[in-house]
Amino acid sequence: MTKRVVIIGGGIAGMGVAHALKDKAGEAVDITVITKDTFYMTGPSRPLLLTNEQSYDRMIRGYEEAAMKGIKFVFGTVTRIDPANRFVEVKENPTRGTPTAEKIEYDYLVVAPGVVFDGSKIEGYREHWWRNATVYEPGRVDVLRHRIWTADKGTVIVYAPKQPYRCAPAPAETAMAIYTVLKHRGVVDNFRIIHVDANDKPQPPVIADVIKERYEQAGIELITSREIVEVGTDYVVLSDGEKLPYTILAMLEPNRAPRFIAEAGLGDNWFEVRSPQDLRSPKYDDVLAAGDAAKLPFPKNQEIAYESALFATNRLLEDLGLGVEPYSVQYAFLGWAYLGNLEGRLETESVQFGLNFTTKPPKPSKDPVPKREYTIQKDKWEQSYLNRLFHPKHD
Repeated sequence: MTKRVVIIGGGIAGMGVAHALKDKAGEAVDITVITKDTFYMTGPSRPLLLTNEQSYDRMIRGYEEAAMKGIKFVFGTVTRIDPANRFVEVKENPTRGTPTAEKIEYDYLVVAPGVVFDGSKIEGYREHWWRNATVYEPGRVDVLRHRIWTADKGTVIVYAPKQPYRCAPAPAETAMAIYTVLKHRGVVDNFRIIHVDANDKPQPPVIADVIKERYEQAGIELITSREIVEVGTDYVVLSDGEKLPYTILAMLEPNRAPRFIAEAGLGDNWFEVRSPQDLRSPKYDDVLAAGDAAKLPFPKNQEIAYESALFATNRLLEDLGLGVEPYSVQYAFLGWAYLGNLEGRLETESVQFGLNFTTKPPKPSKDPVPKREYTIQKDKWEQSYLNRLFHPKHD
């Protein structure tokens, strides 16, 4: 009997499960992906939009080829999960002509919606949200790019909240990209660049020393172990009471999972799982998580999201009893962090690092010297994911 598998989220984790499950289970599963947009925009290379080294056309993919494979799509917003009665409520995306059911029933549900950026607990955020721009969302990265390419003087504040948050090195990548642009424009001496970090060191810790050295060379100030608790018209207030002025604000808000997860009793800030390898809900055998929304003891990044998708797929394949080989997967990755260009050339250099979570304690590795070739490697890595889960880009 064909099993109905519903996947919430059309990103790396959601599409990772969709393709991996379809490839192994074939006609034994009927897969429906619920996602807000009719396209996917990749995340890792967004800081390079600031330096004009990346372009939107290389970052965006559609779902058409996955649909040709037999994977179904519903474009809309999830408003409720009812795990006891096995259905998901979806609010239809008004831009789509094909009507969607209000309730989508399932035999298995995979929850992979990514994160929500929530600044609601920061005083003044609701009034002044529009003064902030980051690399984490398409519209806001475009605003940030405009601001750093047109301003001639002032103070730039980049902020990282307490972990966990998506893409640990992105705040440092943002600070160095901003420095690179201002240096390229010949106005960097007119600016004060400050990185405020709620953690005790820049993230991820394995390359904190490299980031600090780079900051010293660039003249970027680093403030750690303090949170932004208030945003005003042209200032922020830190948790120790210090008030800092800003001209350009690039503040990453605290991250959490969408509220429908908590409302369904599947976790508080994050979806509770049984273990990193068994991504089922402790309450429901037929509800699993994958990607950034899952409560995992690992960084929230693209590689971990994809590996969690394979672990979730393996659990589904086992439950389906098809007798197929599971995917070979472990939590370990090699990554790269953009660290700008100290000379102001629009040729970003990157540092390479790795974390192997199969050992206890996890084994870190790194090449502490930022290199241009690592930026190119990161681009190839990102494009390979887009080609595999969406479709190849033909220039």
